[in-house]
Formats: sequence, C-alpha cells, structure tokens
Amino acid sequence: MPLSAVLLLDMDIAFVHEWIAWYTGSEKVLAAMAALYPDSPIHVTLYDERHIRGTPLETHPIYTTFLQRFPLAKTKHHLYLPLMPYAVEQHDLSPYDVVVSSSHAVAKGVLTRSDQLHISYVHTPMRYAWDLYLGYDGQGARAGGVTGWAARVILHYLRLWDRLSADRVDVMIANSQYVARRIRKTYRREAQVIYPPVEVDRFRPDRDRDDFYLVVSRLVAYKRVDLIVEAFSRLGRPLVVIGEGPDENRLREMAGPTVKFLGKADDQAVVDYMERCRGFVVAADEDFGITAVEAQAAGASVIAFGRGGALETVVDGKTGVFFNQQNADELCRAVEHLESLSSTIRPEHARLQAQRFSRQRFDREIESLIDRAWSRFSATGSI
Repeated sequence: MPLSAVLLLDMDIAFVHEWIAWYTGSEKVLAAMAALYPDSPIHVTLYDERHIRGTPLETHPIYTTFLQRFPLAKTKHHLYLPLMPYAVEQHDLSPYDVVVSSSHAVAKGVLTRSDQLHISYVHTPMRYAWDLYLGYDGQGARAGGVTGWAARVILHYLRLWDRLSADRVDVMIANSQYVARRIRKTYRREAQVIYPPVEVDRFRPDRDRDDFYLVVSRLVAYKRVDLIVEAFSRLGRPLVVIGEGPDENRLREMAGPTVKFLGKADDQAVVDYMERCRGFVVAADEDFGITAVEAQAAGASVIAFGRGGALETVVDGKTGVFFNQQNADELCRAVEHLESLSSTIRPEHARLQAQRFSRQRFDREIESLIDRAWSRFSATGSI
C-alpha cells in the first residue's frame, strides 16, 4: 500500500464553513467535499436547519458557536458580522489532523495548531469588505452620519482581520482563475484552482425549449437582478425569476407584465425550468457561477456579464453571449444578439462545455490535493 494511503487511513478531518443560511453555491461545494469523508463533522458559526433538510449536509454532525443562540441569528445573520471573526476562532478543532475550511468570509480564520494541516477552499476574499466596500448592503460605507461611520470602522477592522487570517492557511484553493487573481492581490498568496462541482448528469439537454428566459439567484443587490428585470420588462420578453431575498419586493414593483416571480423553488423545479428555458441570464460579477454551468448542462444558452468567472465557464458565440457593461441597454442588446445566433448556438455545445466542470472531476482533484498535502505535511511538518 502506498505511504499516502496509509497516512490517509489515520487522518481525522473536519470541515469549517461560515454559516448555513441557505443552500446555494458554496454550500454545494461544502457538501461535495464533505461527502468524500462521510464521518467528518462540519463546524459553522450558525445555521438554519431548514436549509440542510433533504441535502447531503444533513448526514453530518454540525457544530455551532454561541451565535446560534442569539436573537434572529438564523434569518438575520448579517447583523452579527462584526462578531463573526471572534466566533469562528471559538471552534474546538483540537481532535483533528486536517481542517478544510470552505470560506467566503471568515471560515479560513479558524485557529489550528502547528501539527494540524489547514486547507482552505476560498470562494472569494470577503467581498463586502473589499470589492463591495463602497456599496455594501445598498448603502453601507456610502451612508452618511453615524451609520456610515460605523460601517466604515467595522469594515476597516474586518479587512485587517481578513488579511491576517489568510496567513493561518497552509494550502489555499481558489474556485476560479478570477478568484486566484483576487487572492494574490488581497492576501499576497498563491492558490491552486479547483473549479466547483456541477451535477451535470442531473440535467437533460435535449428537451424542447419554451419561449422564456430564466434567472436563478438570491435576490440581493450585488446579483443585479434589477437590471435583468428592467431589460426584459422593456423588451417585453417572458422572464421567470426563481429565488428569494431582501430585494424581492422592490423587484416585483419594477417588473413589467412579462416577468414572473416563482420565489424559492425545489431542485426538481429548477432543473425543469433550466431544461426548457430559451436562455439563462446572469448579470452579476460572479466569482465562478455554478448556476450558469448548470444551465449549460441543461442545454441552455447563457447571457452573462462579461467579467469574473463567466469568462471561464461560458464560450462567447458558442454557448452564450456576453454584455460588457452592467446596464439594461447593454443587456437588451445582448438578448437580441443571442436571438440572432439561434442557428449557431447549439444545446450540445453547452452540454460539452458544462462537462468540463463535472462532480467526478472535482472529487478527483480535491482528493488528490488533500492526499498529497497530508502526505507531505505528515512526513515533513510543512508544505
């Protein structure tokens, strides 16, 4: 038996995630990693049990922090953001050899001993503290008065902690080349890219397409669903919006008669709509964007903002089209451009592109990285 296999037999592993307040992209990545180690526990600052029910995470022991007992923590976790760095440092990870953090905010800041290996899968550096600083939470640091001053002070200290906590990681993984560049800029760290897993086989690419476009997204400001709703209301094209969030009422008020909101939908309904939609629309600057790949697995063409992870997942003119400015005028032109290419953009092209990001590929790459890192760390005490 190879040395690495012997070492892996003796490896105790735990996973750390920020919080589970929904089950979307980063939670799906966490679930895929944890499924490779079925007995492993998951540590979070807090979670809402409704969002793990019926998911692969339900089979794992889940440990929380003191924040779990705070008022409104399950539904308004963002209120406790200033306490998150302290909370994540309270996890007791002492029994484990390997700690794998799944981090888009504070999870990578867990405390580990010198004889423990810490691998962090970074979905993004803390977006609201860095890239979205001037527009966090719709007002955020731009707000005047005491509220704006307090936001600026809190985010200043979050940036300091975030940068410091990056040094606690032994091996850093990025979910895209785009995020790897941002990690290099923000943390001065190199990160290996392992694209997230997409359950390609859940989707059929050969169903008849209906005459509607589709959005599947949390309805929060930075996802820019507002400009999608504006563009399709202006064009008079049918649009189906799946998702929920704080922007929902505002989006409903601005929507025209061709825009339909379904709210939260189960996985099977999402699959059905992706398999039948004329096109799938993404307006955010995504770190990776699992839903755009899922749509391609279902044979759908993608209209995406031409920045970020979309540049690595969508092939312009073959599996979709890009628009280069986040405004409704540019999106309207992109919709019309996609429709003019209907004879050249084919479902089979989209499906082949999606297969590059399969779950099987992810499992191989993650297992191989943990195997190599733990073997080397166990033998030498360093990476």
